[in-house]
Amino acid sequence: MQSLPPARRRKLRTWSAGPGPTELTASQEGNSNPKTLLDLASNDYLGLCRHPALIKAARDCLQIDGVGAGGSRLVTGSRPIHAALEQALALWLGRDKVLLFPSGFQANIAAVMALADRSTPVLADRLTHHSLLVGVKASGAKLQRFNHLDLNDLENRLKRCRINSPDQQPLVISESLFSMEGTSPVMRDLASLCNEHDARLIIDEAHALGVIGTDGRGLCHGLKAPVTLISGTFGKAFGSGGAFLAGDAVMSEQLLQSSGAFRYTTALAPPLAAAALAALNLIETHPHWAKELQQQAKRWRERITAEGWPTPPGHGPILSLVIGNDQQALDKQVQLEAAGLLSVAIRPPTVPEGTSRLRLVLRRNLPDETLEQLVNALVPR
Repeated sequence: MQSLPPARRRKLRTWSAGPGPTELTASQEGNSNPKTLLDLASNDYLGLCRHPALIKAARDCLQIDGVGAGGSRLVTGSRPIHAALEQALALWLGRDKVLLFPSGFQANIAAVMALADRSTPVLADRLTHHSLLVGVKASGAKLQRFNHLDLNDLENRLKRCRINSPDQQPLVISESLFSMEGTSPVMRDLASLCNEHDARLIIDEAHALGVIGTDGRGLCHGLKAPVTLISGTFGKAFGSGGAFLAGDAVMSEQLLQSSGAFRYTTALAPPLAAAALAALNLIETHPHWAKELQQQAKRWRERITAEGWPTPPGHGPILSLVIGNDQQALDKQVQLEAAGLLSVAIRPPTVPEGTSRLRLVLRRNLPDETLEQLVNALVPR
């Protein structure tokens, strides 16, 4: 293994659910007084992972279908709860079909491999998630990375694709809410540009669903072509686990018939699917949650800026405080933990060199005093 500097080495920390709904308790060997922290790090944006409705749905399904599916969807693994979740999601997203996957990483690989081969020009936002880049590599496609959210750069590259590969349809890849930046593309402009150049588009909505867009339905809601596939996960705002791809009927049939990532894996555990469906029902019946979370994020950005920090980019619940130096980011993490707050220092290769940061994540059910607690920890008085 390549030697890493101390500030780049990762270590596993084990966490248990804390006494409060937004708290985690660190499990440390030899420590008789494990530390409980307010969680500003995980992606449970709507606070659903411990919601009674999700727990009940998973428990009820557990009694009927057991823990695991026991086989792939095309063998014996398909359960009624899978079909119910797929149908409900397709309706909510305004798409023809949805297919479930055990993980978002797996879904993203499947999405790229369904739309790209060795001759396909693929243009991905420079900060696109690693799973999508793995999919590009597995497909053998020709990868170009355009500057983050820079549609002028993307347009120039699409024009060159048409000159250099006139017979090949380009594939563009982006996220709707970038997980480490908190930024979003102007989705209608991105889609319009792809339409103009006859490019297909994969959008990873993993961090957006339940959080931004109309009623929390993500930034692709209402857009059809050229958004060929939408990728989403249940391990974030949905408070469960697993993932899906959403598309039109033809694309979904292609995935069903040819995607190894779908065919050769054990189906999503039924209790997780049941919990995800319960989460979707809650999100549908509480469409104001997403708007309230965005309003909360706006207040946090304004207050952090007033304290002398650069304004975290974006408008969603991910607030990225770029520090730069690896060790300084780790030191700031320790400083916040001393104040009872958990925000993990994010370092390369997860983010570009020289941009180590604290990634603050807002949650709908954080205590009212959390912002003041954070400000006092960031700027000791």
